[in-house]
Amino acid sequence: MKTLYIGFFFLIICWTSFGQAHKSTELFQQISRLDSAMFHAYNQRDMPTFKQFFTSDLEWFQDNGGLLHYETVIANFQNIFNRDYVLTRKLVPGTLEVHPIKDYGAIHIGRHTFSHMENGKLEVGEFKFLMIWKNDNGQWKISRVVSYDH
Repeated sequence: MKTLYIGFFFLIICWTSFGQAHKSTELFQQISRLDSAMFHAYNQRDMPTFKQFFTSDLEWFQDNGGLLHYETVIANFQNIFNRDYVLTRKLVPGTLEVHPIKDYGAIHIGRHTFSHMENGKLEVGEFKFLMIWKNDNGQWKISRVVSYDH
């Protein structure tokens, strides 16, 4: 009986590991590349490139800001880009999750930090996010964002 439990436990571990490996292949790498490219544009204050990552019907839900739409989100980021200090975003290593959405795109979940120098001191905040990527014939854009734990 003990051997049966050990075998069953081993089978579950193998099945779970295979499932995770399958999830982290092509789709994971695609969304990871998009995350890097989008936030490279953000960190460089490259608004023309940055805003191309979002659909025109974007809905952005923020725990401390409510529901925002494309025009407001882009205006808010432009205000950030115009500040005297540089606000830098980094993905927290090991937190990226990617899950497919059948016939639509992908769910992109993780944690990231935003940092800047203020009064000679490094200020860093860590926050959680969930993004919905829409795949429109190979064109990946974010249609929904949930930004929380501020």
